[in-house]
Amino acid sequence: MSLKLNDKTLFQSKALIGARMCESSSGSRVEVFDPATSQVLGTVPEMNSRDTQDAISEAESALSAWRSLTAAARSDLLRAWFQLVTDASEDLATLITAECGKPMAESRGEVTYAASFLKWYAEEATRAYGDIIPPHQPDKRLFVIKQSIGVAAAITPWNFPAAMILRKVGAAFAAGCTMVVKPAPQTPFTALALGVLAGRAGIPAGVLNIVTGSIDSSLEIGTAICKSSTVRALSFTGSTKAGISLAEQAASTVKKVSLELGGNASFIVFDDADIEGAVEGALAAKFRNSGQTCVCANRFFVQAKIHDEFIQKLTAAVKRLRVGPGNE
Repeated sequence: MSLKLNDKTLFQSKALIGARMCESSSGSRVEVFDPATSQVLGTVPEMNSRDTQDAISEAESALSAWRSLTAAARSDLLRAWFQLVTDASEDLATLITAECGKPMAESRGEVTYAASFLKWYAEEATRAYGDIIPPHQPDKRLFVIKQSIGVAAAITPWNFPAAMILRKVGAAFAAGCTMVVKPAPQTPFTALALGVLAGRAGIPAGVLNIVTGSIDSSLEIGTAICKSSTVRALSFTGSTKAGISLAEQAASTVKKVSLELGGNASFIVFDDADIEGAVEGALAAKFRNSGQTCVCANRFFVQAKIHDEFIQKLTAAVKRLRVGPGNE
């Protein structure tokens, strides 16, 4: 399937390890589908534990030079990346809609949201202040210096393929960490496009590595990341079940683990509510982003007095929704 991109070089079908856009060591590839049409968008390498270790090694090799840069230098690179992401916003939105399925308006909004993390962390990079603590003895001096933890990894979901990556990577880069990113099997092309833009921004080879895979190989990749003593931090957004498994595996190397796991959101309507406003809110809460957000309503509680009126108006509103490809 051919996508209409202003910059066709943003559509990459190989993983990013060090300075190389490369295939998997096994040579196997996995298909990526447009969820609206079931058409094949393309294929990406189905990487394994060996490839993951290669990515970790590249991140480790790049770490010393990257963490040695001044905070101002890393800030400048994040700003440059922010500008390139902003300039390529329409192409990135097209990729997001194609592989994720959300409407173009929401994809454009995600790109703006995603880029804002780079801008934010570009500012925060220069504010990595330490602390001076009053000593307990007159001949002692106590102070805190903030340093990067080392190689970090991110495993991200498909529902926000740009925002979840830049939120994690922006923070890590600002702190002086190098990264191995494992995007969701359903949405690798957005991640790879962001990798292309990172290189153009001047971020050195090996600082950002992107390992692609299938649903099956994701387990192998995740295990390799968790078991590696080189990777010192892991950030994961996804299901509670997967998060528990990753935390258990990461414990063997005492990693710093950040988990954002599945939500359980209730939508509650009291009998003194504005019914029209409640219906509008319910549509947004339930159907935004194809109904796939961590705060998407999965239970509705409506007081008996307004139950029938709310159901009637909500049903009518849902019937007006149009299902179809996000670019239409």
